Amino acid sequence: MIEILQIDAETPIADMAARVGLSATPCWRRVQRLKEMGVITRQVALVDAAKVNVGVTVFVSVRTSTHTEEWFEHFRATVQAIPEVVEFYRMSGDVDYLLRVVVPDIAAYGKVYKRLIAGTQLFDVSSSFAMEELKFTTALPLSYVE
Repeated sequence: MIEILQIDAETPIADMAARVGLSATPCWRRVQRLKEMGVITRQVALVDAAKVNVGVTVFVSVRTSTHTEEWFEHFRATVQAIPEVVEFYRMSGDVDYLLRVVVPDIAAYGKVYKRLIAGTQLFDVSSSFAMEELKFTTALPLSYVE
């Protein structure tokens, strides 16, 4: 069921039930149980980035020399206030944080960059523009489920 929902969350319960060999009511109950257990965290619509004019993806690597809780909370609040930042990770290794930013063009990224560095002490910010999207999926591999 999870595989089906990851591909299309709008799949009718009757269709899903037929595909997994259940009747509709038990299938619906299983989906509800997956939601209650937090396996399914939310259902969203995926939007074509180019059609909403944010077709440029920028990966931003951030290094800092400050590692206090106060600094982090300020930085996190700054990043969360920038809607163009669609993913934000704390990393191991040489890079402290990695952000994925979507914008219409380089000029728009310049504005995001200025918001990112305003009032935040950063040691290094490196931006890499994606030239071509070769794979994009939101479906997680399920072969590791016990």
